[in-house]
Amino acid sequence: MSTLAALIFDVDGTLADTERDGHRVAFNLAFQEAGLDWEWSPELYGELLAVTGGKERIRFYLDKYNTGFKRPGDLDEFVAGLHAAKTGFYTKLMAKGAIPLRPGVERLINEAKDAGVRLAIATTTTPENVTALLTYTLGADSIDWFEVIGAGDVVPLKKPAPDIFHYVLDKMNLASEQCVAFEDSYNGMRSAHQARLTTIVTTNGYTADDDFDGAAIVLDQMGEPDASFTVQAGDALGFSHLNLGMVRALHKAEHG
Repeated sequence: MSTLAALIFDVDGTLADTERDGHRVAFNLAFQEAGLDWEWSPELYGELLAVTGGKERIRFYLDKYNTGFKRPGDLDEFVAGLHAAKTGFYTKLMAKGAIPLRPGVERLINEAKDAGVRLAIATTTTPENVTALLTYTLGADSIDWFEVIGAGDVVPLKKPAPDIFHYVLDKMNLASEQCVAFEDSYNGMRSAHQARLTTIVTTNGYTADDDFDGAAIVLDQMGEPDASFTVQAGDALGFSHLNLGMVRALHKAEHG
């Protein structure tokens, strides 16, 4: 029997709906600043989300959707510069309070913290983006609530590879069966599943139709006591909103 010791959260799309009105907007602002006529629509961005990582996403866009673009001699430097500018615009958007946390996120984090359950983050986004989101939603002190923040390029392969979860588990000195992961997308789910983690999925507008085979449960949101979630796949075990009790029950159902 394994006791639940830690919760490991993805960031974009899981903690907050940052993709459509956060990262996408920031990318477009970076393109404008660089004098590029690129415009990533909400629909196009949904297709680009098939690739994790901002720099990787720019390259994917050039390879598949903008093949006529004359690439500079040092493409790596060009992409890195665009991505750095995008990160700057994103943090400014967060500072304005443009993107709130999803329903139930703050409550669940506080429940876990108060119960002594350890917290960590495993994400493909940059550390700066994580810091911005946490600071402007939960407060600057919240960064210290998370024992490990696995983000950006700390591992060679991004999701759907399991590397980022292995990194976090190693840093926390925990086995996968002691933890529960929270994801929102196919790539995230595959990453967590390959790391042998019990995974709870909360979908969003971009990921509602993804394949989440292997998830402990798939919900439209975590919900609140006065605003129930909708179960998209799995057994909610009698719960109407995702709290620490439900997380423990789902973990127990998989590990005994």
